[in-house]
Amino acid sequence: MSRVLLVALILACVGSAIAVIYARYSHRQLFVELTRLERERDELNIEFGRLQLEQATWAEANRIDQLAQQRIGMKFPEVDDIVVVRP
Repeated sequence: MSRVLLVALILACVGSAIAVIYARYSHRQLFVELTRLERERDELNIEFGRLQLEQATWAEANRIDQLAQQRIGMKFPEVDDIVVVRP
């Protein structure tokens, strides 16, 4: 009876050790993945900031006016060309 108990305890200890080793390995793998994802998040945040700045630059009113004049020949109306419509 005592030998069976001893074998069962040894198997339980070995099984527990294997479980601890597997848990530590999984933890390390998940930590590496977390670090990679945080680095990717930081890079995407930097790129997002750059894109917001670029969008603000492209959307400036002066730039839009300039492109409208150059590409499709738009211009501000002269004073004589303005007609006020009254109801």
